[in-house]
Amino acid sequence: MRTALVIGTGLIGTSIALALSARGVTVHLRDHDPEQVRTAAALGAGTDEPAAGPVDLAVIAVPPAHISASLAEAQRQGAARGYLDVGSVKGGPRRELSSLGCDLTSYLGTHPMAGREQSGPLAATADLFEGRPWVLTPTPETDTEVLNLALELVALCRAVPVVMDADAHDRAVALVSHTPQLLSSLVAARLETADETAVRLCGQGIRDVTRIAASDPRMWIDILAANPGPVADVLSAVAGDLEETVRALRALESADEAKRGDGAAGIEDVLRRGNTGRARVPGKHGQAPTAYETVAVLISDRPGELARIFADAGQAGVNIEDVRIEHATGQQAGHVQLMVEPKAAVVLAEALRARGWAIRQ
Repeated sequence: MRTALVIGTGLIGTSIALALSARGVTVHLRDHDPEQVRTAAALGAGTDEPAAGPVDLAVIAVPPAHISASLAEAQRQGAARGYLDVGSVKGGPRRELSSLGCDLTSYLGTHPMAGREQSGPLAATADLFEGRPWVLTPTPETDTEVLNLALELVALCRAVPVVMDADAHDRAVALVSHTPQLLSSLVAARLETADETAVRLCGQGIRDVTRIAASDPRMWIDILAANPGPVADVLSAVAGDLEETVRALRALESADEAKRGDGAAGIEDVLRRGNTGRARVPGKHGQAPTAYETVAVLISDRPGELARIFADAGQAGVNIEDVRIEHATGQQAGHVQLMVEPKAAVVLAEALRARGWAIRQ
């Protein structure tokens, strides 16, 4: 791949353009908003000058509702040898393209499973897709050259290709992406009118659950409008679990010992099912999940503290598998939670104590 056209210079489009440009591909940028194109170009994502002729690959990085129209227009212009989109929904756009009479042999639907709460070109990074799954949804009519171009794009962005059926993809993202967004927003919405005293008690749990609730509502309206059925199916099942959980909690209020026992059993059931489901979430590098030990260290909010603690862990010969920071409300301090292999936890804790760090038991 020597040349590419990226149509849509938001977070995903600009991140793709940055990755391709960094690896020597000449990238042309296009967007209905000229200011976004200028911003992306200024970041080094490519050029706002039109291509002299057809490019190797056109990447359609627009909201799902606009994919079919944008791709149809690009094909009418003969903009590229191959075309793909990076929308979060795959079945609907493919059917729309078919109804418009587009050439489906030169088109491949894809979806990089990466993103951020922020949107727009200023939030883009060239390494956004590194190590992340990138779904490809070829059909028997997809031209081999287009599939190869898509695989090359995934490789240049250092992502991991995953081949799926388009409708199976839409059902999958409804479960692992779209429904979590709504549930996160529903929980965060409870904080809107909560008493300030309650909000000040927010800890890492509520921060984890509501992190993605900071996402742009306009973007998610576009996504959910393109995949409403599968998302509604998952939410309907969740609603059933919620009803059962509410009944179980009400039973725990009962003066009847048998009812309280039933309530406790109901709560235990949902918690244990949650344990089982969480254990299936892939771990580091997509491998089977690993149970890590956590070493919690008190850390002050001074420049260089995180670098120092990582350096001390390295000197102890311990690899940090994951890290979280829990900030202390109203204080310039907090706890950094270092996740390590179980056999390394004691070694790390002792080494950090010896270097003056306060370890939380």
